[in-house]
Amino acid sequence: MSREYDFWVYIVTNRNHSVLYIGVTNNLAQRTLDHRQGTGANFPAAYRCTKLVFCEHYARIDEATAREKQLKRWSRAKKIALINTFNPKWLDLGVDVLAED
Repeated sequence: MSREYDFWVYIVTNRNHSVLYIGVTNNLAQRTLDHRQGTGANFPAAYRCTKLVFCEHYARIDEATAREKQLKRWSRAKKIALINTFNPKWLDLGVDVLAED
């Protein structure tokens, strides 16, 4: 029997929106803070991906990781279309996420 938890698939980008990084976490606020501080994963730190522009909630880790893998296989155009649907102005959602913590 699987237990339900909070897992998030998210996309962060840099100031110019030229790089998209997709990840999965069980603590979106902490992971957002990690990205802003340049800690954690090397790739987003190297490209200064600090702006949270997309997130989806999942109760099971297997569903979250499957979605993460799916999004990583998508073309850049398809990822941008997803972000545009979810967050048309590409606002930094991390401000709200960190405020809730």
